[in-house]
Amino acid sequence: MRYFVSGEQQRKMLLNALVLMFLAYMLLQWVSNGMMYFHRMGLTVESVITYYCGNEEQFIPAKSYEGMLEVLHFHLFSMGMLAVTLTHLMLMTDFSTRLKVWLSSLTFFSAIAEASAGWLVRFVHPQFAYFKIGTFILLELSLLALIVTVTWSLLRARSKLKAGSTT
Repeated sequence: MRYFVSGEQQRKMLLNALVLMFLAYMLLQWVSNGMMYFHRMGLTVESVITYYCGNEEQFIPAKSYEGMLEVLHFHLFSMGMLAVTLTHLMLMTDFSTRLKVWLSSLTFFSAIAEASAGWLVRFVHPQFAYFKIGTFILLELSLLALIVTVTWSLLRARSKLKAGSTT
């Protein structure tokens, strides 16, 4: 009874709605991340090499150290905040600890690997383009998995809260 009188149930519903809105926003970010990637390059090794190493015949300059450093600086912060926020939300779900650790680790690993892959293509060897493509796909899939698992968990909790308020 105290649960209903104190308004705790309403606060849970509001928090649930707020997190669902955040997840919808993150889904838009996920889509735009993919769109930006495919605007610049594709899932072919040649497109990744051209993007980072340039192409004299097409008058495409190689990426500069300073330009890549600016992108890295921004991405390390923003992807770190995104990863910690989404993994933190996943920790609140009732999924197994094993899944939480595995998906959290995968997300952080893929974010760091994806951020460093372009550097490897540009300054170590162009064949790291395979690594760049793989880490991009892995990062996108791990972020999508976080968004989906947290959304599914919240929708399930929301239906339980609604069912509990009608009884």
